[in-house]
Amino acid sequence: MRIDVDGGRITAVTPGSPRAGTILGGLTLPGFANGHSHAFHRALRGRTHHARGTFWTWRERMYALASRLDPEAYYRLARGVYAEMVLGGYTSVGEFHYLHHAPGGKPYADPNAMGQALRQAAADAGIRLTLLDTCYLAGGIGVEPDEVQRRFSDGSATAWASRVAELDEGELFRVGGAIHSVRAVPEDQLSEVDDGVQGDRPLHIHLSEQRAENEQCEAATGFTPTGLLWDNGVLAERLTVVHATHLTDRDVRWLGEFRVGACFCPTTERDLGDGIGPARALRDAGVRLSIGSDSNAVVDAFEETRALELDDRLASEERGRFGAAELLAAGTDHAAIGWGEVGALAEGAAADFVTVALDTVRTAGIEPSGVLFAASGADVRHVVVAGREVVRDGVHLLVDRPETVLAKEIEALWQS
Repeated sequence: MRIDVDGGRITAVTPGSPRAGTILGGLTLPGFANGHSHAFHRALRGRTHHARGTFWTWRERMYALASRLDPEAYYRLARGVYAEMVLGGYTSVGEFHYLHHAPGGKPYADPNAMGQALRQAAADAGIRLTLLDTCYLAGGIGVEPDEVQRRFSDGSATAWASRVAELDEGELFRVGGAIHSVRAVPEDQLSEVDDGVQGDRPLHIHLSEQRAENEQCEAATGFTPTGLLWDNGVLAERLTVVHATHLTDRDVRWLGEFRVGACFCPTTERDLGDGIGPARALRDAGVRLSIGSDSNAVVDAFEETRALELDDRLASEERGRFGAAELLAAGTDHAAIGWGEVGALAEGAAADFVTVALDTVRTAGIEPSGVLFAASGADVRHVVVAGREVVRDGVHLLVDRPETVLAKEIEALWQS
């Protein structure tokens, strides 16, 4: 198969062509999309398992980390994180970004300094970035933000939208929005956040990740979190709900009726003990599925994608919950983060693709259709983003030794 590329787009795909030009040895797939990331959580990897722990003790450790970051440190850390993502098979990332201000909530001289740090880090690592700038106004339903959470808050949805409007997009950089959760945005401001995001750009929300969220929401409003979004007119096709773990049957029907997307983050959901969401039921209801690395406890597009099937097997006690084509569609759903032109090896599509070796100890002897179940990010050999080679022979061409970058920056954060 010959793929011709010009100006960052695929201009022709021709089967049966003679071997010429740049030879990509292995199986070439569309680039994967990381639909949900918190880049700074990467510094928590392997550091949150003391005395067994819970989701809530993990969150306290995360807040401690958040208090140590400034724009310069965040840029250096995120540069390594995004390079790791490209090496793991991702060519775009949706960054669910809520770490906005200086400690105490004081804006930086540039109110978007933290977002700009992420933008520069992604550019340096050669990955497409959608900054899902996140509105975060409360510490819980009816609870004021605490000391750490004040860094996340703009004070109101109006002020949040005004700050986000100052961000300009670029070739590999787009801006969407997010409601952190129904716990963190008061009900009377949900629709205002929705209105603050351009109509053709994505809107995301953490939804029903923990049972406690559902219980608090129902006690305060009489609705499940999904029902609250329905009641406030936020459910729409551009919306992606992240996790969607603890849903009622009515929630599933609502999400399907409005053609909402759902982003599963299986490796993080395992790490935090969240539970297993109803992926098959959502897909059958008409919900579009995508995947994300979330806390970046694992950064591996193949592990995340196959987990849709493998985790659903555990929940249902059945195999064959998803076909390979369905899994690949979920893993390469760039439209969920606003890159509708990415995700296919076809004329006119953006030239983002990943080549996987078929001769490693993991992939030797497999049928190509089984690559999602056999390969790992360690088997990625070549990555092209917007027609630009970013990884060659398993080596990142733009960031020298990302593992060294990560080790240095993470150690510095925990020593500060």
